[in-house]
Amino acid sequence: MESKRFEVIETKCDMRGLYIIVDKETGVNYLMAKFGNAGGLCPLLDKSGNPVITSINE
Repeated sequence: MESKRFEVIETKCDMRGLYIIVDKETGVNYLMAKFGNAGGLCPLLDKSGNPVITSINE
């Protein structure tokens, strides 16, 4: 069975269409916006400008 690299970890937002996803290989968190036929993806950054990384348990 094929493993999934990305996992949605948060969908509770005031606006529908916003998701936080994590790359299970690197631990990097991304904000995904999806509205109708448009969308975008960007890494989440901490206050120092570094990517937010979730610990990966292997």
